[in-house]
Amino acid sequence: MAADLTPDNATLAEITNFREYSDTFASAGQPTVEQFSAVRDAGYERVVYIAFTNNQNAIANADQVVKGLGMDYIHIPVDWNNPTKRDFYAFADAMQRAPDMKTLLHCQVNARATAFSFLYRVIYEDVPVAEAKADMNTVWQPNETWRDLIFALLEENGKSAECEGCDWTPSTAGN
Repeated sequence: MAADLTPDNATLAEITNFREYSDTFASAGQPTVEQFSAVRDAGYERVVYIAFTNNQNAIANADQVVKGLGMDYIHIPVDWNNPTKRDFYAFADAMQRAPDMKTLLHCQVNARATAFSFLYRVIYEDVPVAEAKADMNTVWQPNETWRDLIFALLEENGKSAECEGCDWTPSTAGN
């Protein structure tokens, strides 16, 4: 069963699929320019964006908006149809450089971001697979492409995707 990942902050709760995993880590869909201010006001120090800047919902000049609010901005463009291990490790490396920095990871609807959040939490924070999977499933059930990436990265890091109640049947969303 998934934990309640909804933030107490009403403005953050309005961000598409905002999920708060800990005091220092959350993921979400695309915030608006105004919502980036709320992210900063909630104490976030770093924003990591893992979709393409030409996405129809992307914020023009988001890097300048976020930096202008005093937060760090990292962009790792992840192809929805071809996510790679390198993409995930680029994100994980950034997180590992400052693991206590309060970070918002986002994409467009929080599908890419929940998959990377799942992986990061399981591989680097030792969150049980069943817990992280239940949290990811509050947003989506990974399709075959993303499930296969998750399985490969878990195996590479000595983790098993097997867990009580985990259904890894690929969704057809986004295919």
